[in-house]
Amino acid sequence: MSTTSTPRPWLDSYAEGVPDDIDASEGSLYDLIRESVAQYPDRPALEFFGRETTYADLGAQIERAAEGLRLLGVQKGDPVAIVLPNCPQHIVAFYAVLRLGAIVVEHNPLYTPRELRHQFEDHGARVAIAWDKTVETIQGFPADVAVPTVVSVDVTRAMPFATRAALRLPIAKARESRDALTTKVRGTVRWEQLVEADPIDPHIFTPGVDDVALIQYTSGTTGNPKGATLTHGNLLANAAQARAWVPQVPRGTAVVYAVLPMFHAYGLTLCLTFAMSMGARLVLFPKPDPDLILKVVKKRPATFLPAVPPIYKRLTQAADAQGVSLAGIQIAISGAMALSTDVVEPWEERTGGYLVEGYGLSECSPVLMANPVADNRRAGTVGLPLPSTECRVVDPDHPMTDVAPGAEGELIVRGPQVFQGYWKKPEETEAVFVDDPDGGSPWFRTGDIVAIDDAGFVRIVDRIKELIITGGFNVAPTEVEDAILHHPDVEDAAVVGVPDEHSGEQVVAVVVLREGAAFDPEAIRAFARNGLTPYKVPKRVVQVAELPKSQIGKVLRRQVRNGLLNG
Repeated sequence: MSTTSTPRPWLDSYAEGVPDDIDASEGSLYDLIRESVAQYPDRPALEFFGRETTYADLGAQIERAAEGLRLLGVQKGDPVAIVLPNCPQHIVAFYAVLRLGAIVVEHNPLYTPRELRHQFEDHGARVAIAWDKTVETIQGFPADVAVPTVVSVDVTRAMPFATRAALRLPIAKARESRDALTTKVRGTVRWEQLVEADPIDPHIFTPGVDDVALIQYTSGTTGNPKGATLTHGNLLANAAQARAWVPQVPRGTAVVYAVLPMFHAYGLTLCLTFAMSMGARLVLFPKPDPDLILKVVKKRPATFLPAVPPIYKRLTQAADAQGVSLAGIQIAISGAMALSTDVVEPWEERTGGYLVEGYGLSECSPVLMANPVADNRRAGTVGLPLPSTECRVVDPDHPMTDVAPGAEGELIVRGPQVFQGYWKKPEETEAVFVDDPDGGSPWFRTGDIVAIDDAGFVRIVDRIKELIITGGFNVAPTEVEDAILHHPDVEDAAVVGVPDEHSGEQVVAVVVLREGAAFDPEAIRAFARNGLTPYKVPKRVVQVAELPKSQIGKVLRRQVRNGLLNG
């Protein structure tokens, strides 16, 4: 029976076997992994440089790590920061935190100290599970942001002996005797200490569907990054929607490639939750290196490969250059940036599978829609809303007034995957929700301008929000502008995105210099690199005499962008 109330013309375009709605979520994300452990104990859950971890072993590690965190004082509702690349420890840490009813806060481990500090200031985590290369940064935070307990993770310890030797990495000696978990090594707790704890008592509290599971940082529909608060129910629903979308893939059989970073909402849902709920073999890649990926393709092609267009393009080119067949990769779902036919056609020709585009936002766990994994997929669109998802296209100035069928307007949505609000930011939360006059659930304003055709396929036209999406990552212009405005020669700055065939959009800074200053674009870029992750650093810096501004002095970024495109 349908759980929604608005018309859904897209249902007739669903692939065979895809339901109109999913069942209401119950339990927690920990139940999701526990069910897979019970059903597929001997099946490999993880593969990392060829080293396998079964579901039984994964479940045991999660229970021990959860007890270790409990002994460190982690309690229900506590934010716990995870600052890790893709590695087996990341999956264990994620579910161990959730087992306690604590809240995972994901972080990009390549962030600069400034970027990490901003997020830690916001969520206030007292415990962090961090890549050993980032521990010094976290311990260097000032007293008001200090993190008392840092669990240090050496990801290379999850690699096979032969890989460590080939990479000339130090080989661990025989396991040290177990120390008390509170014993610090260089001011940290070693990951190995954490997972040597006894298994957690099964009677200790487990979270429920309405408990907060994750704070996912996003630039949202406006400026500075903020934490989208997602419940167990939100994430369970999105995993269930993803499973429903591919009914042709039986549980316990899939091979999923984790080439996307799992700290990103897209990689988190399709790898950390969807794959684990499928009882899949999750092949972990620390970075999307085509050579590493092709080595695995030769042995075990992916059933499911979520990625962004540049990754598919590089993989196709590398496979052709190396004479490696991509045949057998069944389903590839692309997101975070527009997918062009010049990427789709060679990929589908070489794999014999599907490459389809989807769409989502961190606030929506993140997937809202996808093209059918079927012959009626439609290039140039982001597909159809997922089961149990309602969408409307409205006048941006009157967000409960629908536009004419097929006309362009702002996309508003609601469904079980839509978030609860921004962490400790009630005003920002209120600004992105619209109450339903009929008394139903509120609608989330995506900030995207779309059009929906007669068959229900959605085409993204423009963004009201001024986020830049480069290589699948969101860049808030205000954050980059703030970094550049600290340069002594810069009087004013505007940062915009312009189309780029390789990354979707290119970050460009347009600056006004102080009187007498000489224009040195490389010096400005180098200055920005001191405080920004590389993908946020402008690829170009352009000088202008003045920036277009509104009557109240706000920089008109759209005019700046149009000037670059037309000039």
